[in-house]
Amino acid sequence: MLIHWIWLATRPGMNDRQKLAALEAFGDAEDVYFADRQDCAGVEGISQASAEALADKNLTPAEEILEQCRQKGIRICTLQDAAYPARLKNIADPPVVLYYKGQIPDLDRSPVIAVVGTRKASAYGMTVAKRMGYQIARCGGIVVSGLASGIDGVAMRGALTAGNAVVGVLGCGADVVYPLSNRSLYADTENCGCLLTEFPPGTQPLKWNFPKRNRIISGLSSGVLVVEAPERSGALITARQAADQGRDVFVVPGNIDVDTCAGSNALLREGAISVSSGWDVVSEYAHLYPEKIRKDTAPSRQSVSREELENAWNEREKASPRVAQKPRQGDLLRSSDRKKEKKPIDNGENRGYSDQRKSLPPLTEEENRIMELLQGELLVDDLLAQLGLPTGKVLSALTMLQIKGLIRQLPGKRVARSE
Repeated sequence: MLIHWIWLATRPGMNDRQKLAALEAFGDAEDVYFADRQDCAGVEGISQASAEALADKNLTPAEEILEQCRQKGIRICTLQDAAYPARLKNIADPPVVLYYKGQIPDLDRSPVIAVVGTRKASAYGMTVAKRMGYQIARCGGIVVSGLASGIDGVAMRGALTAGNAVVGVLGCGADVVYPLSNRSLYADTENCGCLLTEFPPGTQPLKWNFPKRNRIISGLSSGVLVVEAPERSGALITARQAADQGRDVFVVPGNIDVDTCAGSNALLREGAISVSSGWDVVSEYAHLYPEKIRKDTAPSRQSVSREELENAWNEREKASPRVAQKPRQGDLLRSSDRKKEKKPIDNGENRGYSDQRKSLPPLTEEENRIMELLQGELLVDDLLAQLGLPTGKVLSALTMLQIKGLIRQLPGKRVARSE
């Protein structure tokens, strides 16, 4: 019975592998429920503490979860149901129960591509993520995303625009929207596919839920595409879990001078597949799903809204002001070594600002106009108003000026020339 599956899924102190071991030993969640403590303790892989958890036969919490699902329109899929995705079932630690809203697409008969990346994305990363989501869906792929702000969210919006099925995997209950700014995205995802989670209704988005969620994102997928990720990122956790699960890992190459691209570029050095379009990703599976995949001559750009770009800008601002950090042990050249090996600089005479700019890449028209306006600190919103240009162009130009070291970002959505 369904109540016994929920009971097993919510056993405290048991990990997913131990729950799977119990199912393999007894055959069904109901049989696990009626097994006694001694029988459970004799199962390989089940500890004494797990046997004690299985000895607790109180069904009241499971009944409450089942009632919440009924009230909130949340459906339940167990490991033994035909609708349970085969790819996910075959990972080492599949969730015993999935809660979902919407309809689970036929994930086993299409290429499924997870698109992941940083919440603190650059304007370039946001634009590429939306384009990639759109192109993957247009070419016949099903896009899976964590529905976070930044790369995940805009990739999903791009896929929704293309009209193919999508799946949002949550680190909270299916009835909880996180972040709240993605409420409309949640609704659209539910209508065009499903919201999927292993967490019961009402579960809040606690930080330790997200590494667990990431294994589901990769487990559902044929391959994982990392658009933009720093060295420490949940997207990298997903990519490494994908590799462990035997999935392909794709990466959009990023600017080597941008911190938010350092992790994704590192994946390329480790052997990830470099891609520059959605077709580059989906075409890897053309021989497996010839009836599903098509090369689509979709538009090369998908626009990013002002709200999406400003959300990404705000996420980047949360990290400011930055504090100096102790160099990590793995640095190629530690600060003490740099002091010892300091070399004279060719043509090291002092230069004025105008001379230094000659060695930099030429500025675009938008970048020149921004530099002319930045005579002191200026709010980004005021800059947008004075320029009268599309938000995407302005924020992209601001990002490039930061990369070139000509401006700096300040708290309160302000920018100024670098000193």
